[in-house]
Order: sequence, then C-alpha cells, then structure tokens
Amino acid sequence: VQLQASGGGLVQPGGSLRLSCAASGTISRFKTIGWYRQAPGKSRELVASITRGFGTNYADSVKGRFTISRDNGKNTVNLQMNSLKPEDTAVYYCNAVLDRIGYWGQGTQVTVSS
Repeated sequence: VQLQASGGGLVQPGGSLRLSCAASGTISRFKTIGWYRQAPGKSRELVASITRGFGTNYADSVKGRFTISRDNGKNTVNLQMNSLKPEDTAVYYCNAVLDRIGYWGQGTQVTVSS
C-alpha cells in the first residue's frame, strides 16, 4: 500500500488549502482513511477520517472549518481546510486502514502564518 500526500504549503490566517491523499489501487478497499497532523513538540493527532461507507469524523478543533471527502473514481481522499489558523500549522499525514493494519503516507507541511 502506497499513499502519496500533497497540497501543503504556506498560507495566511483565514486562508484555505486542499490536501490530497492518493492511494495505490482502489481506495474502496480501505475501511477508513484519515488525516493526522503533528506539530513540533506535540503528539500526532487525528484531524479527520472517512469510512468506506462515507461516514466522517472530525477533531473538535477543526469542525466547521475542514471537510474530508473521498473520490473512489480517482482513488483519492481530500481534506479541504478553510479558515486556517496558526495553530493548524503542522505536518499532515494520511493514513489508511486495511485488514486492521494502518499504512502511512509521507507528510506534507502546512504552515499558517502572516
């Protein structure tokens, strides 16, 4: 299983970014795909996840600002991030669960700063 994350960058507070996680093979085989983030000196935390049945889950800190979606045709899971705050600065990772095993992609840096 290979996961390729992209879309990070530098954005001003209040701005938007769209992260994309491309998976090898069909993503419908994964039970859950999620986005995690890790800020310097902090533990990795779940940001948002989406199940095979399109159920979603969000961290309280991003509810109403971030939206996770999956495109089975393109084998991608996207994270639309709006109203970004400096505290959203972190390396963002995608994770996919298959047969109770979690697979990680490489991270993509998101920096929110003026």
